[in-house]
Amino acid sequence: MRFVAHLCSVLLTLGAATGFTNSARADGIQSKARPSNGSTVKDLVRRGQRARDAGRWTEAYAAYKAAFEAADPASSTGLERAEIAGELGLCELALNRHRDAAEHLAWSLSQLEALPLPLQRRFEVGRRKAEWNVTVLRLNVDPPDAEVLVDGKPIGRSARTYVLFLEPGEHMVWARAPGCENALHIVGAVAGAKHEIVMHLPRTSASASASDAEEGAPVSPNEAPRAPSAPAAARTGSPAHGLPSPWASWPGTARIGGIAVTTATAAAGAVFLLRAHVVHGDLREGDAARRARGWTSHTCREASAPAACAGIHDQVNERALFATLGKVSLVTSAVFGVATAASFFTEIAVFDAGPKAAGVRVVPTATSERAGVLLEGAW
Repeated sequence: MRFVAHLCSVLLTLGAATGFTNSARADGIQSKARPSNGSTVKDLVRRGQRARDAGRWTEAYAAYKAAFEAADPASSTGLERAEIAGELGLCELALNRHRDAAEHLAWSLSQLEALPLPLQRRFEVGRRKAEWNVTVLRLNVDPPDAEVLVDGKPIGRSARTYVLFLEPGEHMVWARAPGCENALHIVGAVAGAKHEIVMHLPRTSASASASDAEEGAPVSPNEAPRAPSAPAAARTGSPAHGLPSPWASWPGTARIGGIAVTTATAAAGAVFLLRAHVVHGDLREGDAARRARGWTSHTCREASAPAACAGIHDQVNERALFATLGKVSLVTSAVFGVATAASFFTEIAVFDAGPKAAGVRVVPTATSERAGVLLEGAW
């Protein structure tokens, strides 16, 4: 029995040792097979370089993007991260991702102490090309710990000054901070433009803060921010209500064009009629002089009509032409003026909104004798 017990203990010891050795060996193999983060980044960079040199920009973009995400201060140097960001930006520029290209190239160039001069020049040229297709917005925020959102998406960092790159179009820039009023600024981004705005969030009183808490301010970054209070909206130029006014709604451009056409045709009609009046006066004076020399109304109708009759006929035709052009221009001016005025009245009736009391109202007018525009308002 003692021998059997001793044999069992020996077998158990050997089994445990064998299992431990196999486990250690397996761990060693896995540790050797698993590449380090640094080697992964270098492999991705080499893959991106080969794809870039071959002109495969989509493949190069994917490799540099993965390398940029994998690179961290613990496993890569500042030069490596700056170079990867710059190469990623150049790939994005080739793929017409201008906003992303501008962001990565600008970040890379901010590490000037790490970049050699040839890389700085390459990345600077790419940054200028990318910025030519976007709007560069320099944003100053007070207080600096306010959360900034562009088109409802948080930037993800807090600073007093931001440099943002916006695609062409209209963008909403929000800023909010605890105990402060929200601020909103609408930016009309144009390719190649640069803007600088300041967003100041004034402190709210205790009652205002309690009211904001009851209304329920958004707490999730993905939740759309609530509308700012009336004073903040007034400061940033937001409308006081959601309904469009007849002066700023979608037909505004057409109305401006209608007013311009109305004024231009009315002015042209007045010029044409004035010219017809001048020619008519010349004809009357010439007719009086010719009658004094014995001419009659049938002189130019005779077979032996004087040569001066041809000039008289030309003057009569010129008078008729300018008179017709003047009348047509006035009729056109009246049509456009009525259509423009009708668009105001129609929207006022539909949306129950009118122009501001302190604004200026332009009313085209045209009669058989005169044409022009009537300005009404308060200054």
